[in-house]
Amino acid sequence: MQIPALLSLLLLAATIAPAQEPPYDNPPDVAPPYYRVRFEASNKAGELIFPVQYTVWIPEGVETLRGIIVHQHGCGEGSCQSGQTGAFDLHWQALAKKHDCALLSPSYEQPQAADCQMWCDPRNGSDDAFRKGLAALGEKSGHTELVDLSWALWGHSGGGHWCGGMTLLHPERTIATWHRSGLPLFEPNPDRATIKPHQLPQAALGVPMMCNPGTKEGVTVKEGKFARVWPANETFFEAVRGKGGLIGVAVDPLTAHECGNQRYMAIPWLDACLSARLPEEPGAPLEAMPTGEAWLAPLLGATAVPESVYQGDKTKAVWLPNETIAKAWMRYTKDTNIPDTTPPPAPTELKVEGNILTWRAEADLESGISHFIIERNSQPITTVPENPTNRFGRPLFQGLQYSDTPEAPLVKMRFVDPEGNAAGKRTYRVRAVNTAGLKSE
Repeated sequence: MQIPALLSLLLLAATIAPAQEPPYDNPPDVAPPYYRVRFEASNKAGELIFPVQYTVWIPEGVETLRGIIVHQHGCGEGSCQSGQTGAFDLHWQALAKKHDCALLSPSYEQPQAADCQMWCDPRNGSDDAFRKGLAALGEKSGHTELVDLSWALWGHSGGGHWCGGMTLLHPERTIATWHRSGLPLFEPNPDRATIKPHQLPQAALGVPMMCNPGTKEGVTVKEGKFARVWPANETFFEAVRGKGGLIGVAVDPLTAHECGNQRYMAIPWLDACLSARLPEEPGAPLEAMPTGEAWLAPLLGATAVPESVYQGDKTKAVWLPNETIAKAWMRYTKDTNIPDTTPPPAPTELKVEGNILTWRAEADLESGISHFIIERNSQPITTVPENPTNRFGRPLFQGLQYSDTPEAPLVKMRFVDPEGNAAGKRTYRVRAVNTAGLKSE
């Protein structure tokens, strides 16, 4: 079993994740539809030894929420800080809004040199703290149903370890789980005897899961800091799939431990799982994940086919829920350029005060927002941002931190026209452009 080696790599990732601002004592301000609660560290046995913040975004106009999407950062101070902006991500908000779900992002205040196992193993107090946070956020937001809702989990590195642990502890409440370079431990670790392995309950086999390592984490690059991540993913996949679990593997063909362009695969995959599993009546038990339209592919293969025509051993094949996801998977694992033919939603509520323009916009579910085009008198004059960049993947309006969250401080939908106070009438329009290059109305 290679998963014990992965645990040491999670600690290594904590040492190389770039430092990110703002510090723990200066998170982005919250006002409805955002809410935040914070708990101090505990010195009681079995409780969380780090302070933690939980920030939630709730779609406007939703009377009763149907579920929770959890975006969980990885280990180390930099990644923990990046969790402070997770709930503000426009692209993840588009997924949450479609399904009347809350978007929740924790931020564990772990010192850089501390053992991240003390939060990324849910049994070390973060499971109880998380559910305590749901209750407190429910009271603060007026959505008291939060405490009882099921969750769809996305986690990076140590966050993937946490999400996997929550899945194995609470399979009846887990809609689906995306593991970006992090997995739960479910066999003994002789190097760290203090870590108790998880069990693989029968109910967890019905939870859709996706393993998402970078190719430079041991698939094509066999040496280096993260080379043992792939063997751990392979072992976990074989154990779950061998018992009939609904688990797939989507290797990022461009990256190592950074998140890259994975959101363009993760969000559609979670969308499919949420569509299939969320009950019509909020609070009712989850629907079983349908399997009749599944597609399969060989592990590390390039082509998926309907399960009915798959010729290999199905208990060793990558499981994909349907044709749409299978086609996206084939393109993602090739070059991450998943096609998108639909333009993003048009911006709304454009306001002009003097020479200052402000507006609102929702992200394109498939491809997010790259930038905005500002038009004056029907002529494009600039873009916001002027030069969109992203060192980890496709350029994004909000930028991207190491654990797949918006850069801090948060960018605003705002433009100051240097010629806006000149004489003469001016009319303005704003268009959104998604990361596939498609323009809105």
